[in-house]
Amino acid sequence: MSSYQRREQLIRVGRSLFASKGFESVSVEEIAAHAKVSKPIVYEHFGGKEGLYAVIVDREMRSLTETLFDALSENGDAHPRQIVEHTTLALFTYIEEHSEGFQVLVRDSPSTADSQSSFYSLWGDVCLRVEEVLEQWFKRQHLPTKYVGHYAQMLVGMTVFTGQYWANQRSTLSREELAALTVNLAWHGLSRLEPKPSLIFDEDDDMALEVGGNTNQEDDGLEEIVSAVPSTARSGKVDARERKRMLKEAEKAQKEAKRAQLAAERAQQRAMLASAKAKEISEQLEATTAPTEEYKPTPDVPESERCAGDDAEPAAH
Repeated sequence: MSSYQRREQLIRVGRSLFASKGFESVSVEEIAAHAKVSKPIVYEHFGGKEGLYAVIVDREMRSLTETLFDALSENGDAHPRQIVEHTTLALFTYIEEHSEGFQVLVRDSPSTADSQSSFYSLWGDVCLRVEEVLEQWFKRQHLPTKYVGHYAQMLVGMTVFTGQYWANQRSTLSREELAALTVNLAWHGLSRLEPKPSLIFDEDDDMALEVGGNTNQEDDGLEEIVSAVPSTARSGKVDARERKRMLKEAEKAQKEAKRAQLAAERAQQRAMLASAKAKEISEQLEATTAPTEEYKPTPDVPESERCAGDDAEPAAH
């Protein structure tokens, strides 16, 4: 076995052990035993388990960084949902295809490791890139950009922890199904979850969605707009001009439905306010007309039955 082959073997053995047991629980003796070499061989190639661990982490970090930033570096005109779908699917693909490497990254690193090359440093860089994407989209939608950094942290954190849970649970969900669930929550929010979510952008679809000009309302109906287009259009089997026309028609219908929904909501609110006002007025009327104490009118007494002193002037004292 050549020196290069021996080095790669030790990296494979070390990655498997670090993934299953963690850095602190693995010894040089154990690495050498699994690789069926002597301890000096491990020291010769890496200087100890710290050096081996550093090489493994560096490789996995570079692989994951390239995967994520390729997905985040979509065409500038790409819709944010397309970027969210591709990035989420890219992460879950990495987790599935590099399960041991991912486990090494998410475990606690040794205290001697360089913090600048840590797993969490990577997510900080990813969050910054996601923040840039969100800021561009918020500006296009005339939304305040004050909290885009917080939204970026939420999106990345949700996706990463979902991936960790999926990797640890050995779920029967495929990576596409899991990505669809994640995007469903991230894009629609809890109030508008779809019962049967699916990814709407093909992995190789580079055509950006053009959903009309800027408006003062958030384009929260993208799913309905794109779903209105036949699957042949989504897969690129119709020409771009026809696709663009269909999307504009779908957008127009979506806006009309949104306006009708808002008008209905306002009418319902006005009706509720009017009902509350009527009830308040009714209660006020009842309060003002109700007698404060029981009133008993004095009966009329015939003049013949009156006492003689009834009409007398009261005596002066």
